Amino acid sequence: MELRQLQYFVRVVELGSMSRAALELDMVQSAVSQQISRLESELSTRLLLRTPQGVTPTEAGLAFFHEAQLTLRHAEQARRAAQHARLSGTVSVGLAPTTASMIGVPLIRAMHERYPDVRLHMVESLSGHLTAMLNARQLDVAVLFDTHAARRWTVLPLLEETLFLIRSRHRYPGGEPREDRLAITDLADIPLILPTGHHGLRSTLEAAFSRAKIVPRVVQEIDSLAMLMEAVDMGLGATLQPWAAVGRYEDAASRFHLAQLDDPAVGRRNLVCSLSDDELSPAALALRAVLIDTARGLVASGRWGGTRPSAL
Repeated sequence: MELRQLQYFVRVVELGSMSRAALELDMVQSAVSQQISRLESELSTRLLLRTPQGVTPTEAGLAFFHEAQLTLRHAEQARRAAQHARLSGTVSVGLAPTTASMIGVPLIRAMHERYPDVRLHMVESLSGHLTAMLNARQLDVAVLFDTHAARRWTVLPLLEETLFLIRSRHRYPGGEPREDRLAITDLADIPLILPTGHHGLRSTLEAAFSRAKIVPRVVQEIDSLAMLMEAVDMGLGATLQPWAAVGRYEDAASRFHLAQLDDPAVGRRNLVCSLSDDELSPAALALRAVLIDTARGLVASGRWGGTRPSAL
């Protein structure tokens, strides 16, 4: 006995007509009649009396009709319960400071709206630290920029970030900068404030400097995005970062000047890295999906500048 047979039978009784039921169910009448006949055969009793005026339930059919209605209501309740069941539990996600400045709050909001019973543990740290935490299973999911230290991860490409030379508009030596695009070779004499070599971005930049055969003029090394940008804002030097580095500044356009690095090989690839799927809880799987959806929504709306989505 199948639920669909109960649905057909109940509708036939309610409408008192095999043909009208077939029309409403978008089926041919013979198919409905065949299903009812199979049901009667399985129950070894006649459920309907067929007349030229339509159909009426037998005594057994009427008793079966009431029980079938109850069964269908319970099935519908079960379906709704499954669809509206709330995930629960705790899930941890790690974001680098620039990434957190763009997606941190939108991700918290999206998870709260979709899965209010899931408790988020958010970690903002340098990518190297996040890699170690993911390998130690202290994080479920993280957005990272390389997978060289990956163990048994699931890795999904998220987006590509362009790098910019970021300077103070009003405090930079030599007056307000005006270039919109720069080549790597144009950076040779610019005082730079960069993260240290342990940072993934620094490795990308060092490789670019080596290809261009220049030695950068690094005047400060700061492994805190907030302090690094404060030093740039003070006019102590320029930095090389993705657009997200100024994402927390409401007045970024008037405070900073951004010149895009005109080199397709210099950029940053964002990857959603997680424990293997068989190790992730349902809540963690849901978080990963919401994170990807939220990030791509920010890119598509233009709120995450200097980016383009990667193909999944």
